[in-house]
Amino acid sequence: MNTHIAKELIEMANHDLHVREKLLNEGKLTSGYNPDMERVHRINAARLEEIIDAIGYPTTSKVGKEASDAAWLIVQHAISEPALMKRCYAIFIEIGDDINPQNLAYLYDRICYFEGKPQKYGTQFDDRGMYPVEDKAEMVRLREALHLKPHDEGVILEHQAGHDLHPSDSEFNKWRKEVGWI
Repeated sequence: MNTHIAKELIEMANHDLHVREKLLNEGKLTSGYNPDMERVHRINAARLEEIIDAIGYPTTSKVGKEASDAAWLIVQHAISEPALMKRCYAIFIEIGDDINPQNLAYLYDRICYFEGKPQKYGTQFDDRGMYPVEDKAEMVRLREALHLKPHDEGVILEHQAGHDLHPSDSEFNKWRKEVGWI
């Protein structure tokens, strides 16, 4: 196990969460993507890419569960880096059992959210509540298989074909275009 990289990944994720908590307490995470938070996410993403290039994705067998989950948190928060998120999702598919399967579900749904597509596992929420899902029954089945908590049926929104999932958020859509989500 690579303990040096494991320690670094855990420290990076903890720093991310510390900055997030600080900004949240200061009321600075309510509108848009805070530049201080984005800076942390971009720095962490760049370092994670270096790690992936050096040792491959930091799986449980390479760095331990805690550090592998920390790497996932870094990927999950790298919303300004769609190429990295998509690269890691493809790697997750190849890796299979050497990562937490819940992490794959969260990353898949996160990518769908930013691409403006319905999610599959019901892990993403926005200011309207649960972000729409592809298929309610399939989502329930997948969540059970992954041991994710069930949702109250009333919060589950199934996507209606032809409906824009981010219709009125011009700033968000502008940002998605700038960073390469759309």
